[in-house]
Parts: sequence; structure tokens; C-alpha cells
Amino acid sequence: MRILVVEDSPLVGEVLRDLCVDLGHDAALVTTAEEALVRLRVDRPDLIMLDLRLPGMTGGDFLRLPLVRDAGVPVIVVSGNASESQVRECLDLGAVKFLPKPVPIDQLERLLEWFERPPRARRPDSSGRSAVERRRLPRARVELPVLIHESDCSEWRTTSVDLSTQAVKVLSSAAPRPGPTVEISFVPPGEAEPVRAVSLLIRVDADGYVFYFLNLTEDHFERLTYLVHRLTSSQRPS
Repeated sequence: MRILVVEDSPLVGEVLRDLCVDLGHDAALVTTAEEALVRLRVDRPDLIMLDLRLPGMTGGDFLRLPLVRDAGVPVIVVSGNASESQVRECLDLGAVKFLPKPVPIDQLERLLEWFERPPRARRPDSSGRSAVERRRLPRARVELPVLIHESDCSEWRTTSVDLSTQAVKVLSSAAPRPGPTVEISFVPPGEAEPVRAVSLLIRVDADGYVFYFLNLTEDHFERLTYLVHRLTSSQRPS
């Protein structure tokens, strides 16, 4: 399925686009509603993921346009601070679903599967693995001290719950609600140098926060790959 992500924050947009790709879809990113209109005219997508607050034309303005309403392309509205009345208005204007930020990945996956009729086979990548197989990366249960640096220069400490090469889950007990983008740092067991990465909050659970790494260096990625492999190997039942 061909998905157009309309999101003015490049970091958030790239994560949403990559999530759609990891779920087996073709996804493109634009940062304004005006760009989305051009795409709608010349390269019609199968589905649009639309941020509500955009520079220039807003998501609500986009939904009101006759071209958008007549195109018949399903629109999922995504926003982190929409009021109840704004959500109702978007649905009245034709949006098929509203998702909060951070986007619940399980809900997004179910929605995309529902709109994809009939479900198509996931295309393998160059390694021969399907997108679904790529998404199910190994996760290691590990308790590590984690330092969270907020964008306002404040810091708080917590403990990891599990770790993969793409994301980390940390405990939320006694921790403040983090901002949408933070810097995370932690020291892998047996090492002296910390791993640092700008990270996006992608899920809020009852017991913790899940952050997606945005800018891991090649060295940090290799260190995480080795660590996760070592931990998951030791945690397998004998």
C-alpha cells in the first residue's frame, strides 16, 4: 500500500514513514499540506497520515478541500495535542481515524492491515527477509541506569526494561512525562563509554516509556548489536 505521511517535524515524520515501511508498505514524507495536495494530484496515494497542526494550510483546512474529499483517499489524522472538539471535527470532515502522538504502533499496524485489501505479500529485502521479519528484531531484557536529557536542558534518571538495536523501554515510576524528543545515554555492561542517541517517544505504557533511536552512529549500532545478541543468547532457555 502507498502511504503519504504529512508531518512538519522531520524527526517525527521520518519515524512514521519508517514504521510504515517496516510494516511492509511504500511510504513517502512531505512537510506541508500544500505539498500533499500536489502529490494527491499527480501521484495519488492509497492512504494519507495527516498531522493536524501544519504551517500554512492546517490539517483541518486540508480535509475541507473538495479535491481531498472527492479523491476518496482514506485519511488518518495524527496529533499530540488535539482537543475533543478538533477530533470530532476531523472525523466529521471525512477523516477515517484519529491517532494520538506518540502513535500506538499496534493500532497503526491493525489500521494499515484493515485498509490493505486484499493483504499483499510482504516483499523481501536484499537479505531475503520480509518487512515483518525485519521489524521483529531481538529484544533483550536488561536493567541499566539510563540518563534522559530533555530539550529544556533538564535531566532525569531511570532504568531500562528491555533493549533492541532500534529502541529502548525505560521504567516510568516516579519519572516525569518526557518530551517528544530527548537524548538518551547509558553505558553497556562491561564498557566505559556511553551510548548516546537522540530518541523519539513512540509509546507510553502503564509501566514505562518506549523510545526509538533516531541518530545512532555506526559504532553505537555495532555495540548495541553485539550487546543485544549476547544478552538474548544468554536468556534463551537451555
